[in-house]
Amino acid sequence: MAEKQKTIERSISIMGYGLHTGQKGTMTFYPAIEDHGIKFRRSDLKKKPVINVNIENVVGTARGTTIGENGANVFTIEHVLAAFCGLGIDNVLIDLDMEEIPIKDGSSKFFIDAIKEAGIVELEKERDFIVINEVIEYEVPEKKIKLKIEPSDKFEIEVNIDYESKVLGKQTASMTSMDEFDKEISRCRTFVFLHELEFLLSNNLIKGGDLASAIIFVNQKVSQKELDRLAAVFNKPNVTVKEEGILNNLELHFPNEPARHKLLDVIGDLALLGKPIKGKITAYRPGHESNTEFARIIKTQLLKNEVMMKTPPFDIYAKPLLDVIQIQKILPHRPPFLFVDKVLEMSSNHIVAMKSVTMNEPFFVGHFPE
Repeated sequence: MAEKQKTIERSISIMGYGLHTGQKGTMTFYPAIEDHGIKFRRSDLKKKPVINVNIENVVGTARGTTIGENGANVFTIEHVLAAFCGLGIDNVLIDLDMEEIPIKDGSSKFFIDAIKEAGIVELEKERDFIVINEVIEYEVPEKKIKLKIEPSDKFEIEVNIDYESKVLGKQTASMTSMDEFDKEISRCRTFVFLHELEFLLSNNLIKGGDLASAIIFVNQKVSQKELDRLAAVFNKPNVTVKEEGILNNLELHFPNEPARHKLLDVIGDLALLGKPIKGKITAYRPGHESNTEFARIIKTQLLKNEVMMKTPPFDIYAKPLLDVIQIQKILPHRPPFLFVDKVLEMSSNHIVAMKSVTMNEPFFVGHFPE
């Protein structure tokens, strides 16, 4: 049975702080009509510019994904987009009175809860899927990054991470249906190593976060003085390192919560393709830069396939550069082994030739007996 597009039943608001900007503001979800897609609106700016969720609008991937259009940006969009994907929402207007999505606890759970509270309604029009018909890959060998998508009749994903850290180790997370997102993935929080946190703090790159916004892994010895400093920065009575190698700011929801969060990020970043996907994704050490580049490659390949399905990229009825008689003067092969009828294009580094296949070909005999 065909799936219908969905939106939310009523508007709902979420307040919070942007992780990197420190801005406090409100984000409001509004219902939208069929084929509206997901769009952001910056209501804090004079002209209230709209930013479309589109891979071509990515302007930054440092510590989160940023999109921009019409002179306005929206930072850290991946967690809220993952929430809409996880609940199958196709159409919504996200209004912001600041330039960054509230970080909340570093997961998608608060957004999932808000969407469910607003209610989900089906629209009349059917969903349009991105259907993967061939293997598409992206790899950065020097960073041990690889993403692959292959054909499947549903959305599946497996994420593997290994940052060569004893405290984090190798982790794998997988999902065989988007129905699993709410319970298994949405509450998985972002993570950071303590040395990265110290760098971000010293460079004033975390203005709106606190110790509840991320899992913090400690992969090196740290003095009590440094722990006391962190406690003071985040207004906590004390900070210690737990047996699992993480700070005592929170409890893990799952042993592989970091890998599950990376899976969440992949879903959120690939939402920039604008449609739900039918395909199986396998990702090794994914990040926002690689996720968005992978999305661009998928889009490029889909556009190429679309063009090829519509019209050939050359005129098969034009006068050939070489006909079959001329070809036989060059090639020693003869029918039935001469699989070239004419040459349409040729240069020093490419050739376009054509073979007209008919039912009289010897390799067709017996294939279609009736």
